[in-house]
Amino acid sequence: MSECNRFDNWQYPEIEEGKLTQYNWVVQNKDKLELGYKTDIGAFTYINAKYGVSIEDFVQIGSHCSIYSVSTIDDKTGPVVLKKNCKIGSHSTIMPGVTIGENAVVGAHSFVNRDVATDAVVAGVPAKSLTQRR
Repeated sequence: MSECNRFDNWQYPEIEEGKLTQYNWVVQNKDKLELGYKTDIGAFTYINAKYGVSIEDFVQIGSHCSIYSVSTIDDKTGPVVLKKNCKIGSHSTIMPGVTIGENAVVGAHSFVNRDVATDAVVAGVPAKSLTQRR
């Protein structure tokens, strides 16, 4: 399927508290999730939106990702914002209070505990800048 028509039949998923969607990802605190248009969230991704998670239009999130607005390990809390057209590689973890900028790319298996700039490419544990996209 070409990139230009991959979302032709996209529909908002039905999200039930703590249950897998038809695409096999799950949300806790669903009332604090804002889901944009034509988003793509991979199977087995977990989203904890207790303090707010905003996923803007055309965001792509790989499978097996974890997005946390609260951390029980260090008691950090804060909204997570994934800006328009950003891409999160599979098996990545986004921690509380992080904003991923427009068109940014997070490499697979990354741990993101700081904001990512617009058009940036980051990867690693913890995620570090690799380059600025044009």
